[in-house]
Amino acid sequence: MTNRFFLVISSLILNTILFSCNSANKEQNKNKPDSVQETAKEPLAKKKTIVFFGNSLTAGYGLDDPGRAFAGLIQKKIDSLKLNYKVINAGISGETTAGGNSRIDWLLKQPLDVFVLELGGNDGLRGIPVSDTRKNLQTILDKVHTKYPDAKRVLAGMQIPPNLGQKYAAEFRAVYAEIAEKNDIILIPFLLEGVGGEAKLNLPDGIHPTEEGHKIVAENVWKEIKGLL
Repeated sequence: MTNRFFLVISSLILNTILFSCNSANKEQNKNKPDSVQETAKEPLAKKKTIVFFGNSLTAGYGLDDPGRAFAGLIQKKIDSLKLNYKVINAGISGETTAGGNSRIDWLLKQPLDVFVLELGGNDGLRGIPVSDTRKNLQTILDKVHTKYPDAKRVLAGMQIPPNLGQKYAAEFRAVYAEIAEKNDIILIPFLLEGVGGEAKLNLPDGIHPTEEGHKIVAENVWKEIKGLL
């Protein structure tokens, strides 16, 4: 009888100890951060990068908020669709293709996944030889491909008024299609389609889009790049 009583008491004590340990473990786990409790879950994927490399059109010249330029609007579109990309606006007002070729090496110190090249408009306005524009655009694209061979490249086409003659304007317009075909990359036929020449969609200088104009430019760009994302 004594032995049986001893066994029962021992069993009760052991169960009590085990119950206390389990309760303590549960409480400790409860207080652990989610990152510790959910180690089995996959970590969030690192966002991929889209770089818009251009001049004042990309930079959003004349807007109170540069985020309302087409590059910023593309980011909002991406966010609304919950796509895992971040946009970097690398536009500098007044930039020529030669200037872009000079600073692209610095930009390429950071990884990128999609590269949208928007340069040449200032070349055309200054009457820079089309051969120079072609060479600079090609060199920029080559540098991007050499550094990040898997990155998708996009070229934004540009047109200029025939102030410097029909021949120059035609050669300038054609260079973008030629380069896009040569490199087998996506071409935005004319960045300012539906905006260029429309007074109500441009600032008083007649060159830079208003906020409403940038909305149209953003659609021109999105139509061509959405398949890459």
